Amino acid sequence: MYFDTHAHYDDEAFDEDRYELIEEMHKNGVDNIINIATDMESCKTTMALAQKYDFIYAAVGVHPHEVKDMKEEDINKITEYCKYDKIVAVGEIGLDFHYDFSDRDTQRYWFAKQLEMAEKVDLPVIIHSREATRECYEIIKKSNVRKGVIHAFSSSTEVAKEYVKLGFYIGIGGVLTFKNAKKTVEVVENIPMDKILIETDSPYLSPVPVRGHRNNSQNLQYVVRKISEIKQISVENVCEITRKNALTIFFKK
Repeated sequence: MYFDTHAHYDDEAFDEDRYELIEEMHKNGVDNIINIATDMESCKTTMALAQKYDFIYAAVGVHPHEVKDMKEEDINKITEYCKYDKIVAVGEIGLDFHYDFSDRDTQRYWFAKQLEMAEKVDLPVIIHSREATRECYEIIKKSNVRKGVIHAFSSSTEVAKEYVKLGFYIGIGGVLTFKNAKKTVEVVENIPMDKILIETDSPYLSPVPVRGHRNNSQNLQYVVRKISEIKQISVENVCEITRKNALTIFFKK
């Protein structure tokens, strides 16, 4: 029923009940999950989860928070990881000018390098963009990468449309249900359903009514319900279309 295109089940927040929860979710309608790496170590743990469960797939890459620790040899390692058949994307990569945990020039350098690598291995990218909207877009546009998803999209409808023109999908998660989510609601109103993906970012960004608690993929029901209301289509249609979208971007060669 649900295809969660962005989660972090190797996160320490799941250390106590990871496998029980994953199995429970799968029984309760979570058909597929893409687990997303954030650093070199989580590339390994993400791949291990994908190997353990046939319904979990993986993305490998280094988050902008963590690129301060990257080395040139890491690009070669990630390139090798991408040969594994359950790796479906390069990510989570991008820019984060909110926290600046890695300095901005370092973020720019490794973002461009990981985009170049994604092009070479012919995989879509999963993009993190926070308070770096225009620069993130321009770096992607200068690259030859034309398939991916803008994770936890938080910018304007106009920017969303620019990304769609480039060939990208828009990732929609729990933020859509927040009271102050006017921009995200407008994006969903104005972007075609065939360009929307659903995601949780588990264990983060829990939707209303479970905001403040650890997120998991079963909470996609609240995101789907909100999209259904906005688009005036059935919940079943939202699930079917977003699943088809995920299959198209991550599995269609």
